[in-house]
Amino acid sequence: MAIKKKRRISIRIDMTPMVDIAFLLLIFYMATTQFKPPEARAVDLPESHSQIELPDKDIINITVTKHDSLYVDYVQPREIEIEGELIRTKVRVVRTCDTYNVSAEINRARGENLRALIVIKADQDASFGVMQDVMRSMQENSLERFLIITDQEVDLGETEEEAAEA
Repeated sequence: MAIKKKRRISIRIDMTPMVDIAFLLLIFYMATTQFKPPEARAVDLPESHSQIELPDKDIINITVTKHDSLYVDYVQPREIEIEGELIRTKVRVVRTCDTYNVSAEINRARGENLRALIVIKADQDASFGVMQDVMRSMQENSLERFLIITDQEVDLGETEEEAAEA
């Protein structure tokens, strides 16, 4: 007597809803993630050929807007108590200052970290006098090492030298 095999019924799983949800989550996380912290104030930087890379931490930003407002922006370590436990975290601090107390704000931002890099972001429409006052105030307080940030200049077509040779 021959044994008759049972016929198997195949199971079909529709993966379309799972793929839809995966893409929706991917789009949500891409849209809400911030890769760099927002600036204190948006500035329109002048262009140059500078190619210096900034480090990711230990930076003190001095922002000069086109209306000659000054902001000192830095990350400060803080200890917060949560459920009886001290947790060490970092908090972003943005302070408004003027040309007279900008060096005092920088020294406050440096605190324990004397190796922090001072970076100046000045709007291209900011007045020269404000930048001069900021640099003079920093120089009077022995803060002589800093970087001025610019946008990368885009070369359109040929340069002036190539145009002169042609």
